[in-house]
Amino acid sequence: MTEIIDYGRFADRLAPPHPRWDLLRQFQDEWGYQVPAGAVPWPKWSESEHRAYVRALKEGWTGEEEDPFEGVDLALPIPAALDEWWDLPFNSFTYSPRLYWTNPEYPPTLRPDPSGYGVAEGLPEANPFVEPGGDLRLCVFKAEYQYCNEWGYLACEAGQDDPRVLVSVDEDEWVLQARSISEFFVLLAAVRLPSHFGWSVQLVDGDFADGPPPRDRIEAAYRPMGFQNWRELGADTALFGGPRRDRPARHRHGRLPGRDQRPYPGRPRRGRPDPRLDLGRQPRRTAAQGRGVRITAGIV
Repeated sequence: MTEIIDYGRFADRLAPPHPRWDLLRQFQDEWGYQVPAGAVPWPKWSESEHRAYVRALKEGWTGEEEDPFEGVDLALPIPAALDEWWDLPFNSFTYSPRLYWTNPEYPPTLRPDPSGYGVAEGLPEANPFVEPGGDLRLCVFKAEYQYCNEWGYLACEAGQDDPRVLVSVDEDEWVLQARSISEFFVLLAAVRLPSHFGWSVQLVDGDFADGPPPRDRIEAAYRPMGFQNWRELGADTALFGGPRRDRPARHRHGRLPGRDQRPYPGRPRRGRPDPRLDLGRQPRRTAAQGRGVRITAGIV
């Protein structure tokens, strides 16, 4: 029998208290993720392909071997939640990294990066996160595939078990991405997994020439899922949950990630999509461009 998940109530599930990793496991299960048979997890103490490539270029140019910990402050503790995430037996990133197209940084590296590898700077003196005279550095543990965005926690919060996560939206600008590391990984899964395991369609304002634009229609029919807006590759993405079926909806401002610039619907999984999507008419297929809406539908 088909199980209907009401993501319109997801914000209630996201609110504490709950065991730290239960929600990530549940969300992955609801979208059909299973660790592939025989999969070998990404080793925690290993460099990404991107870093290895840059290191090889630098060493070839200078003729000197690079210190692998040059960008790390070894005196800072690593939050317990980050180590726990790496060791999860159901971790959909470590066992299936191509679902995510991001690079991990372990141990987390500083911004500004003493090694010169990291892209973003630290916090500016005037910022809403650190008191005047405080430590303006960040510890980056995750980056967009080509380091266009980096996600990290404040160095001054490194001693917390599950600190908040900031994202770089410019070389010298950081904004809040998640209220904790554990919430960040649920948000990352919510951004990546539905479009792979479910069915999705992308809409732009021109798809509804008469009547309200997609954003207004989504806000009228769906409820916020309780996350901070997802910031990546110039997009500012709000996530909404369907009130009757398991249909997270995402609305983006700004440029969409290049890998999403393709026609939809995507690959259906475990059920047929509802083509109406509760938006008042059947949308036509469209390629993502400019400011648009992405709606993901799926039944588990």
